Amino acid sequence: MTHTIDGTMYLNMLRAGAARLDLNRKAVNDLNVFPIPDGDTGDNMFMTINSGAAKAAVSDSISIAASDAARGMLLGARGNSGVILSRIFAGLAKGMRDADALDTNGFINAIQSGVDEAYSAVSVPVEGTILTVCREGAETLTDNSPDSFEELFDILLPAMSESLEHTPEQLDVLKEAGVVDSGGAGLVYIVQGMREGLGSKSFESISSAPAAGSPVDLDAFTEDSVLEYGYCTEFLLRLQRSKTDIDRFDTDAFTAWLNSVGDSVVCFKEGSIVKVHVHTKTPGDILNHCQRYGEFLTTKIENMTLQHNGSHGMQELKLRSKEHKKPYGIVAVASGDGLRELFISLGCDAVVDGGQSMNPSAEDLVRAFDEVSAEVIYVFPNNSNIVMTAQQAAQLYGGSDIRVIRTKTVGEGYAAVSMFDPSAGSADEIAAQLNEIAAGVVTGMVSRASRDVSGEVAVLKDDYIGFVGDHIYVDAKTPEDAMLGLCESLDAGSRDILLILAGADADDDAAARMADELTARYRRSEVIMINGDQPIYDYILILE
Repeated sequence: MTHTIDGTMYLNMLRAGAARLDLNRKAVNDLNVFPIPDGDTGDNMFMTINSGAAKAAVSDSISIAASDAARGMLLGARGNSGVILSRIFAGLAKGMRDADALDTNGFINAIQSGVDEAYSAVSVPVEGTILTVCREGAETLTDNSPDSFEELFDILLPAMSESLEHTPEQLDVLKEAGVVDSGGAGLVYIVQGMREGLGSKSFESISSAPAAGSPVDLDAFTEDSVLEYGYCTEFLLRLQRSKTDIDRFDTDAFTAWLNSVGDSVVCFKEGSIVKVHVHTKTPGDILNHCQRYGEFLTTKIENMTLQHNGSHGMQELKLRSKEHKKPYGIVAVASGDGLRELFISLGCDAVVDGGQSMNPSAEDLVRAFDEVSAEVIYVFPNNSNIVMTAQQAAQLYGGSDIRVIRTKTVGEGYAAVSMFDPSAGSADEIAAQLNEIAAGVVTGMVSRASRDVSGEVAVLKDDYIGFVGDHIYVDAKTPEDAMLGLCESLDAGSRDILLILAGADADDDAAARMADELTARYRRSEVIMINGDQPIYDYILILE
């Protein structure tokens, strides 16, 4: 029986959890509420936990292992379910601070810390979701006193499974679709795997071990070279009570100081450990200053000229140094060559690849922020499942003032970016104006139905449905007929512009005939057809 777990065992449990979810992520993906083939919860949750399990360094200290894994998950978080999962494990790490090992009571307290962190990360917590499954599992543990971790998981798993089965009773949308909550299901699979990780088997990370980096080419920086890019400097600093008040340590002020002496700052505090990433030409000055507050657990300093020349393979987050920043920048998320080109033509500085079923990670967005290198960066997620990831990336990135515009569709993002006016006032005023513009746009979608649906509109599997949000307006045998019916239902002729984005699977000739028919129907409106190349949706309709 296992009575205590250390950092090595905890990491083994995480890897086992990732492995169990990997085997079942298609089943989680298929727990899709809306009847189109865009389920991605299993993929998002797997890539999130695997970002922590695969990248975390092995440590005997559970505090260090948990903090390192949580940091990897925060950066690797994808989709709403992935963000919430990363917050659960961030809370677990907080509950494990300063501990080399934990008994069952300590682990139960850490789980409660994970519940608290997850609920606090969501502005309006919704019951009947992964939050409920996690909370009710934790509550069951507090009513018991398991002596071993095997007993702990034997209590936790049935409680979480029962909670999952009751999620349709708490959310009508789950009941109508006849499914349980996908995020909660993913969490149950992870906990099943963690229980398996208690055994003697050693689980490897799912990702194949990174190949050994190429030897550093010392000739890439010669006696005559100029230090153009500086040093990528990373370290873990253990705050010391003899040097500072750990509880009152001002992370914001510390981050501000790092920004004043370096670039591309990422600063994160977990318990008494501060993890720092910074680009600087004088790493010694930064290390000397930081030693005023504690002592280093790890340090890594690398000449970025070697990285820039591609002679040194890097597996972790590496940000480029920028000495000069422009006043503002724009980052959008879009999937499909046509959509990317559209947003670039509107003035976006960077377009992160992603959308429905292809959610970017927080790290992907952080890289884009660093690439743009602006004082204020406006971010357009363009998908309801990416908004939380963008907000998490904004919290992690210390190099710019990041403003996330809550665009939940490509149409909202298109309208807001096209109306962007940097002279409209302060950063707050501009963000408010952009959110207001986005709120006035109607975005319709056409996609193939993945199953039959009974309701106001009867839907047959493999038909095409026209919908806005979660409201289905029309079912038709062809995507073009679905679009024509959707336009009629939305009174498209009352709008000035009908912008239609043709998807990767759309037929060019059929799309052209449809555009001609819409032009004939709505003579007062301008019909614009653009090849968006987006997946999942045969057509996207933007009404302005």
